[in-house]
Amino acid sequence: MENGQFKVTNDMLASQGQRLANYFIDLLVQYGLTFGFGFVLAAFAMFAGYEGMLDWLANIDKITEYLLGVVMLILYYSFFEILFARSIAKYITKTVVVMADGSKPSAGTIVKRTFCRIIPFNHFSFLGNSGRGWHDSISDTYVVKKDVFDQKKDLFYSFDEIGKQEE
Repeated sequence: MENGQFKVTNDMLASQGQRLANYFIDLLVQYGLTFGFGFVLAAFAMFAGYEGMLDWLANIDKITEYLLGVVMLILYYSFFEILFARSIAKYITKTVVVMADGSKPSAGTIVKRTFCRIIPFNHFSFLGNSGRGWHDSISDTYVVKKDVFDQKKDLFYSFDEIGKQEE
């Protein structure tokens, strides 16, 4: 916290358990959204009489399935983290995505972070000591415990108020 600027510290970082929970919860939500979208699409095709679309949905190959999963991942994380800096899992585990100075990441940073999730073996990048995955380090973001982060940030900025006089 040198030079009077707030900085994220190691004690604020989400634990590996929280990160693992975030991964699995978000994965389940993405599967649910994908299933729901497929269900709505199939219902629409059935009522509209689009037999070809129903056949396509019933016989999707593995490559198309993977690509649809990637599209869902990009839409899911981009939507939630751009708007709230949190996915559904991060709400549950009480974590949040921030920049090193504690600010909310920009939309461009979140998109970069989201596309980095597609890197093969990104899931294994958490096995190091830092507890930060490649999608964190490449995008220069941090996932922190929201309560600890808020408390330390409030305390840091409350020191600025000491000595100021009301006008």
